[in-house]
Amino acid sequence: MLVEGNFSTVADALAALAAGDAIVYPTETFYALGVDALSSQALERLFAIKGREPGKPVALIAADTAMAFALAREVPAAARVLAEAFWPGPLTLVLPARDGIPAALIGDDGGVGVRVSSHPLARALATGLRGPLTATSANLAGEPPAVEPAAARRALGDKVKVLVEDGRLAGGAPSTVVAVDRSGMRVLRQGAVSERQLAAALKGGGSR
Repeated sequence: MLVEGNFSTVADALAALAAGDAIVYPTETFYALGVDALSSQALERLFAIKGREPGKPVALIAADTAMAFALAREVPAAARVLAEAFWPGPLTLVLPARDGIPAALIGDDGGVGVRVSSHPLARALATGLRGPLTATSANLAGEPPAVEPAAARRALGDKVKVLVEDGRLAGGAPSTVVAVDRSGMRVLRQGAVSERQLAAALKGGGSR
C-alpha cells in the first residue's frame, strides 16, 4: 500500500501521536506499537499498554539517516558504513545517546537503538511527526509479534484506537541489533541482517 493511498489513516495516526497517544503501524517485518519517542509521558503510556517491564529500552524508527544520527552523542565511522549499506532496512544501530534522550530509551551501556525502516508508511509517520517513534512490536509483553492487523487488535484491544493497516507483513526474523561505539561493533540480537553481511560491509565487500 502506497503512502498516497493511505493518507487519511496516516493523518489520523499523526494526530494521535501529537496528542501523546499510541498507534499501531506496519514495518518491514512486524506491526509496531508507536508513540512519540521523545515524550516521556507517551513512553509511560506505551509501557503501560504493552505491560513491558521497566528498564528494558525501546528501539526507534527514524525517517532518515539524519534524524537517526541526531539521537546520538557521536556517530562512529563503522555506524555510518553500516547505515549506508543497510538503511532503509532491518538493522537497528545502538549508538551513544545524546543528552536529553528519555531514560526509557537508553540501555545500560548508554546507547539508544534506532533504524530507518524500509516500509514507506513507517518512514512517512516519522517524517510527519518530525521525530522518531517507538518500534516495539504490537503485542503484549511475552506474546508473539503481530504480522496481521487482526492479531494486533486482539492483543491490544481498545488500548490503541489508531491502526495503520497494510495487510499481512513479511514477518520472519526481526531487525538485527548492533551496538557501535569507539570500542567497535557488537551484535546484540541476531536478525534479518547476518553477521557475514555486516562484516562484508565493514570490509567494503558489499552489503545486502
